[in-house]
Amino acid sequence: MVRYAEPGTVEWVESGGGPLVAVPEAVLPFWTGADGEETASDYDRACEVDGLLGLLPVGDATALVLGDEPAATAFLPEHGTLVRWIAGDSEAELLASVPAALHTARWQPEVHWKVPGTVVLFDAAWPGTGSTGTDQVSLTLAAGRYAVRAARVQPGPETWLVLVQLRPLP
Repeated sequence: MVRYAEPGTVEWVESGGGPLVAVPEAVLPFWTGADGEETASDYDRACEVDGLLGLLPVGDATALVLGDEPAATAFLPEHGTLVRWIAGDSEAELLASVPAALHTARWQPEVHWKVPGTVVLFDAAWPGTGSTGTDQVSLTLAAGRYAVRAARVQPGPETWLVLVQLRPLP
């Protein structure tokens, strides 16, 4: 797998070409990835998500699918935001653009996502039990409901990113 992100400031997750998925740790064994024995695997279901994000049932919980195009993705907990690197000259430049991008973003309609706690972000092609040791990152989230919204932004002439913001609901 080609790595586009630079090592350093944050942990980036990349896919082999398909969507990324954030699956609650509690239901990781139920995510079959591309190995499903059904007509449509979990990976197939994730690939059918139209747009920047979507929700899919997994066990007794729900996974968040980051659709559209594969892109290196990092979680910035201080902003409650997943940042997807579409184009940019450097990690530092891209990350520095996030605060302003959050204020100018034109957000798509939000979805509501209920999580039981920590979720794991990884390539949707991998089975949940096989995601350890792959390109993944854990997102420590408090159990509860979140409003999730996404926006494609261009904070600079050569910088493009997708923001996926997770806001706790009361």
